[in-house]
Amino acid sequence: MPESYSRVQVPAAAQVLSILRHLGKQAGPVSATAIARDLALPRSTTYHLLAALVADGFAVHLPEERKYALGATAHELGTGYARQAPLQRIGRFPLRNLVARTRLTAHLAVLQGTDVIYVIEERAPHQLPLVTDAGIRLPAHRTASGRAMLAQMTDAQLHALYPDPASMRSGRTGPPLGTLLEQVREVGYAWEENEVTDGFSSLSVPVLDRSGRAVASVTLTAPNDLVAGSAAGPAGRKIGDFADQWLSALVRCAAEISRRLGVQSGAGRADNAS
Repeated sequence: MPESYSRVQVPAAAQVLSILRHLGKQAGPVSATAIARDLALPRSTTYHLLAALVADGFAVHLPEERKYALGATAHELGTGYARQAPLQRIGRFPLRNLVARTRLTAHLAVLQGTDVIYVIEERAPHQLPLVTDAGIRLPAHRTASGRAMLAQMTDAQLHALYPDPASMRSGRTGPPLGTLLEQVREVGYAWEENEVTDGFSSLSVPVLDRSGRAVASVTLTAPNDLVAGSAAGPAGRKIGDFADQWLSALVRCAAEISRRLGVQSGAGRADNAS
C-alpha cells in the first residue's frame, strides 16, 4: 500500500467499514445511537451511512427495536469468501491438468448474486492475458462461466436474481436469457463467442456439490483464429466442434473438483455429461 494512503483521504469509506466491522462484532442488533457513541461518529453521519448500507443490503433496520444488524449482502460476501478459499486449493491441480492436456486457458469461477467472480485462471502457454483474470467480477448472464451455473437453478431461484428473465438479453445479439439457459440444459454445456473478449470463445460446465447445487464452474477459453488441427479451440469452426473436441476433458475436470468436494462418482450431472 502506498505510504501516501491514509484513511483520512477516504473518510466516508473508512466510516462505512468501521460500522460494518462494529455490526459484525455485536452479539445482536444495536441502535444507531450506540454505533455513533462507540465509533465516535456524528449522529447525522451515522444515520446517513446506515441508510446507505440498508439500501444496498449490507445492513438491516429493525424498526420495532430501532436497531440495526448485518444484512444479507454482508453475509453473502462472507460466505463467498469462505467458498472461494477452499475452492482455490481444491481446484488448482485439476485445472492445471486440464490446461496441460488442452493447451487452452482454463478458469474456475463462482456465482455471487448476478455476477461471476473468477477464482482461478490457469493460462495456456503463450496465450495473451484475458479480462477474466482471478478476482475479476463480470455479469453472470454474459459469460459462459455464469450461464453454466445459472442453468442449474430452478425457475424460482432464477426469478429471484432476474425478476423477468424472458426480457433479459443474454448478450449483445443473443436470445433472451431464459431461452439461452434452456439451450444450455439441452446440450449440457454453456458457451459464449466474442462476448467477453473479442476474438475468443469459451465452453463451461458446472461444478456440483453433494446436494447437486452448482457451487462453481470450469471454463475453457480459446482464440478463434487458431488453425484447424492444432491443439486448441474453435479455429473458425462452430462451438459444437469446439465442444466435440474438448468437452469431455472439461467435464472430467469439473467432476474431479466435485469429487474433491465430497461428491461420489456418478452422483451429479457433472459426472454424467459427455
